Amino acid sequence: MGLRVYNTLARRKQSFEPLDPPRVGMYVCGPTVYDHAHVGHARANVVFDVMVRYLRWLGYEVKYVRNFTDVDDKIIARAAERGVDPADLAEEFIASFIEDMTALGLIEPDVQPRCTEHMADIIALVNRLLDQGAAYAVGGDVYFSVKKFQDYGRLSNRDVDQLQSGARVEVDQAKRDPLDFALWKAAKPGEPTWDSPWGPGRPGWHIECSAMSARHLGESFDIHGGGADLSFPHHENERAQSEAAFGRRFVKYWIHNGFVRVNEEKMSKSLGNFFTVKEILAQWPAEALRFFLISQHYRSPLDFSDAALDEAQSGLVRLYRGLANLTEAVNLGPSEGGDEPDEALRASVLGFTEQFVAALDDDFNTARGLGLMFGLVRQLNALTELRTEPPGKELHGLLRLARGKLVEAGAVLGLCRDDPARFLDAVQERHLAAGGLDEAEVERLIAARQEARAKKDWAAADALRDRLTAMGVVLEDTPEGTRWRPA
Repeated sequence: MGLRVYNTLARRKQSFEPLDPPRVGMYVCGPTVYDHAHVGHARANVVFDVMVRYLRWLGYEVKYVRNFTDVDDKIIARAAERGVDPADLAEEFIASFIEDMTALGLIEPDVQPRCTEHMADIIALVNRLLDQGAAYAVGGDVYFSVKKFQDYGRLSNRDVDQLQSGARVEVDQAKRDPLDFALWKAAKPGEPTWDSPWGPGRPGWHIECSAMSARHLGESFDIHGGGADLSFPHHENERAQSEAAFGRRFVKYWIHNGFVRVNEEKMSKSLGNFFTVKEILAQWPAEALRFFLISQHYRSPLDFSDAALDEAQSGLVRLYRGLANLTEAVNLGPSEGGDEPDEALRASVLGFTEQFVAALDDDFNTARGLGLMFGLVRQLNALTELRTEPPGKELHGLLRLARGKLVEAGAVLGLCRDDPARFLDAVQERHLAAGGLDEAEVERLIAARQEARAKKDWAAADALRDRLTAMGVVLEDTPEGTRWRPA
């Protein structure tokens, strides 16, 4: 059937047919940079990173644009609190955001425009809306007239006659209608300003994305993404002003990711229940956070907790351990008289990529894609875990193929980017540090247990195993000796 995506505007899945294949234009709303990125920001950006990766893997030429809102009421207020210039504050948190997204393995967008770099585009777009009668100027302010856009409310599925001013829709006596929103704001004392035909001022929140997307992707493009909270008013207003200005469909596919929740409430800075990416990466590997963020379908809510991150790390460890087992088995080399694969394993390996594509083609279903990876790893572990004998030629070739397919699928999801042995060692070191384990003491107790076993003192050996288990150590007895890892 090919790729199908859920279009918020249509409220259903639709076949993905770009406007100008194989080129795809994709715009994702980036952060308003007045603080460090939190896990909710991370989810949105990881979700759309996977989409870009998958589209490119399918052969599309994706131009990926993600903006920075670097002038805004929140930035100005935070800068005033800290006694710094708003531009310097924005620069600080842009650098912080890029650092966090790089740690999470995000590919760099093709363009990362900033509002302050596109004032000429913004002013030109506001002028165009005024000329067309879709906007009006009052003093030094300019507002978009919502009632002039008859399709307003369709994206967020709201009746314009029933809408009331929301938290992010400013109420102003100068407005003709409470739902009208600012395209340009007159200068206030102490705020950064730019010259315009209506006097000094700065843009409203919504107009910047219309101007920047038009500059870098054209007046109409394929995908506009962001968190579900942006569908109204931000994306509704973007759509209204862009289509009013250009007289054509603004975006073909609107895609929104679900919230990250804490205690069943949306994670947000306004509620004060957020955790920054930096806080999380101080305790868990970046890939574990990434795994957690794609472990559920992107439109589903995601419940955040320490236990959920621990579970994500355990899942990631299983994948890496499976890859390590595969690598060790492949490195044994093929054998003339070794064992060969059965039909079930052969079918699983040969059919894996087709199944993985089917999963991702179903509206980027990363949860199902991960499930397929785990299923194949479980089958392979039955043949590769603790293996000491070289496999037969056909099985050896199949194991090599399986490893390649798993690594390829991982790359689409942005996972398993590290060397398996190095990753597993790093996780073990984190566990040791977190659990207060003394590696030298663990090794001493394991050696004492080995000595007891050699003497057939099974009671002493069992007592030592119990002691290690109580310390949080898992033992694996192999022909090459005893392996251990933190629980």
